[in-house]
Amino acid sequence: MIRDFFTVAWDTIRVFLLFMGCTVLFYYGILWVSQEYESYHRYDEPKGRAVKVVQMNEPVDRNGFLDRLMFFYHFGE
Repeated sequence: MIRDFFTVAWDTIRVFLLFMGCTVLFYYGILWVSQEYESYHRYDEPKGRAVKVVQMNEPVDRNGFLDRLMFFYHFGE
């Protein structure tokens, strides 16, 4: 009876320690990845033969409401 209690208690402690160890390992892994990418400059000018693919011109709005309604019916947005 008491032996079963200690076996269950020991198994519970082992599972708890395993869970805490994995949690601490995951936490410090996330911190390491965060620090690694903190100094990464995403918005720097690209190097080499990069081509700009976005043009910042405003679209011509001919029949605004009707075109938007047809776009909504056609694409469901």
